[in-house]
Amino acid sequence: MEKTLPQRPLGSSHVGAIGLGCMGMTWAYTTGGRDDDRSIATIHRAIERGITLIDTADVYGPFSNEELVGRALQGRRDEVFLATKVGLVAEDVATLKIGRDGSPAHVRAGIDASLGRLRTDRVDLYQLHRVDERVPVEETWAAMAETVAAGKAGAIGMSEVTVEQLETAHAIHPVASVQSELSLWTRDRLDDVLPWCVEHGVAFIPFAPLGRGYLTGTITAAAFDDGDFRARNPRFTREALEANLAIVDRVRAVADRHAATAAQVALAWVLAQADAVIPIPGTTKPDRIDENAGAARLRLSAEDLAELDGAPAPVGARY
Repeated sequence: MEKTLPQRPLGSSHVGAIGLGCMGMTWAYTTGGRDDDRSIATIHRAIERGITLIDTADVYGPFSNEELVGRALQGRRDEVFLATKVGLVAEDVATLKIGRDGSPAHVRAGIDASLGRLRTDRVDLYQLHRVDERVPVEETWAAMAETVAAGKAGAIGMSEVTVEQLETAHAIHPVASVQSELSLWTRDRLDDVLPWCVEHGVAFIPFAPLGRGYLTGTITAAAFDDGDFRARNPRFTREALEANLAIVDRVRAVADRHAATAAQVALAWVLAQADAVIPIPGTTKPDRIDENAGAARLRLSAEDLAELDGAPAPVGARY
């Protein structure tokens, strides 16, 4: 079993080509129930397989996700590239309603609170989770830059932003990364943000690279409990799931040719979009870590990529 992964640049460092998104361990996804011990074992398996980018956020839980990651990394902090986020606040945990706070005061308080929960004196990447339209991005980004100057963050990044916002921020302090959704059924950023990242040497970190689990081929019916946000997601209605099977069928066809899983092919497609891309699929199961890591060594041919590129557009809005 390979214990190292191909490396990709992120800021002044290099990380494994596949990362780990931890959100579902305590927030938004509830299928199968929460199991902290299993989630910690999953993080440990990730480290053992060379998955070094570990991604969390203060809003997940809220706060419980950072606390869980902090527990998991006790004694292993220096083995990972730790990333968290600030800028979203939970307004109603029961309905998963969130708001935005990009005020400098919130950023300054947020980094200290995150470091406490993560049981560390610095994060490697501190990310603005969303731009708060009520606050000039220049003000928010200047406060983010303060965390680097103070030694509390190694680098700073942004999530779900426009090229214009990136240009504004980058002129104040280097943007090390952009986190945004990218998968075979969400390709919006391929024409604008990803090219900007490639041109400027910025890492692009796709969340939901497996289509929130759909592209694995294991979700075939709308069967989520009320605590799972997919129960209210337009792409996860029964009608949309059935219509979108055409995308999964395309993935499965390529997977069969490579003796790979649908998840591995979906991740390999994301990785093939640019060397700047470092996807962070989420899971709470150690065996899925092995499957995801295997995608980093799967080489899709030009024909495979063309076939996948030709998959139909998804039915249903992203949110």
